[in-house]
Amino acid sequence: MKPASNPITPEGLAALKARYDHLLSKERPEIVEIVSWAAGNGDRSENGDYLYGRKRMREIDRELGWLARRMKAARIINPADQADKSRAWFGATVTIADEDDEERVLTLVGDDEQDASAGKVGWSAPIARALRGAALGDLRKVRLPGGEKEWEVIAISYPETRSIHAD
Repeated sequence: MKPASNPITPEGLAALKARYDHLLSKERPEIVEIVSWAAGNGDRSENGDYLYGRKRMREIDRELGWLARRMKAARIINPADQADKSRAWFGATVTIADEDDEERVLTLVGDDEQDASAGKVGWSAPIARALRGAALGDLRKVRLPGGEKEWEVIAISYPETRSIHAD
């Protein structure tokens, strides 16, 4: 089965790689060392260091596998390179207002880099799906657990294009 495409910003992919590298080169070797030491202490059935270490190693290995699959499926999209910046597409920062003129600023990012506290909304989240392709002044309805809510798009921006060459 082919893995699903995973749209992600360059920064999001860098964060996944950093987490993978940290687990592989720092945390896992430390746990392996603890487990080896604990195994040499005799009875493993009541050895907390050994049992916890083995459990933590399985957790790390599971996360490493998940990260590897997500990175393999990653499709890097640089928001600064979006062709139509008049509409909300991947990487756009969108300011929306509800019926009470309460504003929210959201950035549409990959699902692996979403962070609600920072205003980063995953690409497959209901509000992100509703905002896809929206232009200034568009009204978009989002079905929420508390009922349907309507938002107006009042601003759309993208990051500046980054220069590859040092000035």
